[in-house]
Amino acid sequence: MATGEWLADRFEEHRAHLRTVAYRMLGSASEAEDAVQETWIRLSRTDVGDVASLRRWLTTVVARVCLDMLRARASRREDPLDVRLPDPIITRGEWEPESEAMRADSVGLALLIVLDTLEPAERLAFVLHDVFGMTFDEIAPIVDRSPVAARQLASRARRRVQSKAPSSDRDLRQQRRVVDAFLVAVREGNFERLVTLLDPDIVLRADGGALMSASRVVRGAQAVAGQAATFSKLGLSNQIVLVNGNVGLLARRPDGRLFAVIGFTIANGTVAEMNILADPDRLRRLDLSGIER
Repeated sequence: MATGEWLADRFEEHRAHLRTVAYRMLGSASEAEDAVQETWIRLSRTDVGDVASLRRWLTTVVARVCLDMLRARASRREDPLDVRLPDPIITRGEWEPESEAMRADSVGLALLIVLDTLEPAERLAFVLHDVFGMTFDEIAPIVDRSPVAARQLASRARRRVQSKAPSSDRDLRQQRRVVDAFLVAVREGNFERLVTLLDPDIVLRADGGALMSASRVVRGAQAVAGQAATFSKLGLSNQIVLVNGNVGLLARRPDGRLFAVIGFTIANGTVAEMNILADPDRLRRLDLSGIER
């Protein structure tokens, strides 16, 4: 049986991968850490001497842990699905070629929001197969289905994702031009210009957490432009960052306190989605250590 030190070293080699799997499954940074920790506990209690691929074994275990967490979440969920936003991953607003590797591994908020509408088994089958390349023979026992049924779960999830998740423009400079133009229009109170920068079917989601009065879903360019115009009256300063690999904003109050994280989905040169996290409790827990003012 492997020693504890050997197991710990091997686990650390795979920790980042497991965290990535768990985050895509759960959309929550804190829950992803909990899932990874539970995976370590299960590893420490198991003889893996005959395991051919520890990475595959750990991926299977963390997937099972996440599936249990998703099922528990679904059974107790009370908030509307389209108001509760996933935890954003925030990095510096840089788009040099070397940042492409990071972006390729990121998952947009728009996709995470759609994944949140899937049944737990559908989400697991889709993420493990389409994102991490696991076979349906490997996925089947995790969801307690046949390989054919697991394939059907992933196919059903894929259709939902393709029909509901807008495809973001990949060019970050183009994204930045649209966001800059959006900010100028908001600052100048140019309602007509603002409307032209928004997709006619844009969706704005605001998650205020316990501040339910701040939580809403707004649809359509005219309505969203009206909401955006109110921001100009708050005296906020905006810092360009990457939110889950796409251009976004940290909006701060005049005293420097974080007011909101705003994620944009830019599609065909217009804003197709705006996702605003304004929950004070969750904002306080965000890791902004790598963000320079």
